[in-house]
Amino acid sequence: MARTLFEKIIAREVPANIVFEDDSVCAFRDINPQAPTHILIVPKKPIPRLGEAKAEDQSVLGHLLLQAAEVAARAGLDKTGYRLVINHGPDAGESVPHLHVHILGGRHMKWPPG
Repeated sequence: MARTLFEKIIAREVPANIVFEDDSVCAFRDINPQAPTHILIVPKKPIPRLGEAKAEDQSVLGHLLLQAAEVAARAGLDKTGYRLVINHGPDAGESVPHLHVHILGGRHMKWPPG
């Protein structure tokens, strides 16, 4: 199976503005931002989407969310608020089949979304 764009970013085969990385996750700025701050954080383990995660992925999923909050705080979004978004499938707007969390902030968010 071909590697996803995010796997290529993690491997440094495709350039990205990486803002955080550890052994389990990588966070980088979205190339098509939907807010003044739009960062994607992805697990390094290729999990196509949340609905395909397994029980053994529990620790990486928890780490992903904890690091999303840390990345948001480092970007100064914890002071005014931010939104985390996980899309699942094409109808939800998923364009890369690799689980990722959108960190959106820097403007007022409307409800309901999209």
